[in-house]
Amino acid sequence: MNRSRTKAPAGVNLPALRHHNAALVLDLLRAAGAEGISRLELAEGTGLTPQAVSKITARLREDGLAAGAGLRPSTGGKPRTVLRLVPDAQFAVGLHLDRDGLTAVLVDLAGRPVAVATAPLDLGAPAERVLADAADAVRDLCAAEPHKPVIGVGVAVPGPLDHRDGVLHRVTGFPRWDGYPLRAALAERTGLPVVLDKDTNAAALALALGGAGGGDFAYLHLGTGLGAGLVLGGEVHRGARTGAGEFGHQTLQLDGPLCGCGGRGCIEALCLAAEARGDRGEAARVLGTGAANLVGLLDIDRVVLGGRTVAADEDAYVRGVRAVIEERAARGGAGAGVTVTVAGGGDRPVAEGAAQLVLAPVFGRVGEEKRVGEEKADRG
Repeated sequence: MNRSRTKAPAGVNLPALRHHNAALVLDLLRAAGAEGISRLELAEGTGLTPQAVSKITARLREDGLAAGAGLRPSTGGKPRTVLRLVPDAQFAVGLHLDRDGLTAVLVDLAGRPVAVATAPLDLGAPAERVLADAADAVRDLCAAEPHKPVIGVGVAVPGPLDHRDGVLHRVTGFPRWDGYPLRAALAERTGLPVVLDKDTNAAALALALGGAGGGDFAYLHLGTGLGAGLVLGGEVHRGARTGAGEFGHQTLQLDGPLCGCGGRGCIEALCLAAEARGDRGEAARVLGTGAANLVGLLDIDRVVLGGRTVAADEDAYVRGVRAVIEERAARGGAGAGVTVTVAGGGDRPVAEGAAQLVLAPVFGRVGEEKRVGEEKADRG
């Protein structure tokens, strides 16, 4: 994963912030890619003193996380030593547990997938069976790099859920999961730290860290269900009760078809019903209506579409959603200049985003992931 090099938040030279400062340095190493970055540039980018950077980079080299990348000519004095991240020093597993399938991915520190596996999954099966399938997928991926440490497992599932406590709520269509401590149960089975979040939040996190354009945006995932991941102010927005992004259950038609959530006329129900009868244009227009409402409410810059249903005909969905947003803007509403794009890859970006739930705190990135990572570091 390559991001344009930007100045990181300033570091502080205090022993209590050792993990934080190392994360700032690692983030710049990751952004620099294979060409590397000098210690002087690291000091400028983090706000740390050159002495502090030297100590941190020495520890990172000892731990195998950083290595030399040659010498760079200096404008004065001796050439500068350039350092780079060692992407295959550690790995993370990302799991996407969907209603009918499982996608698992092993990624390196640069966020690059090195192994991917898919399998059928019945989310309505007893919890023990679902956990067994998830744990088996983790073990199989860990075996792909048996001599490299896997630092954790990120799990992305349909919401609603409480990502702080790792507990599922009433997943639409599967209310039996309400109150189930999935994070703790999977951690016990795998022996690895586990981070849990909604599928749409995970994908949005991956997009935000990927650096594909800035600004506020919404990721709309249409697969077996419909949800949104919101990135506002550079961070995934989850809301005070971690329930933000239940986009699919906005009501568009009061007397519409019954939805799995118990309501009627939800965007999700209308979209999936149109798809089921083969009217993809109508499904795209319904999705576009919800997207236009979201643009008007949040004044976002971009709408990114994803999920297996969108992947079946990306052009049709982009055209349909863009047309509704542009029509709203032409009438004087919000939406002028808003771009509509596709994440690509079907459901796979969700699994890759789940892995980023683990990697983000390693690099000191993105709100709550950072807090979780610091807690893990303190325990370690």
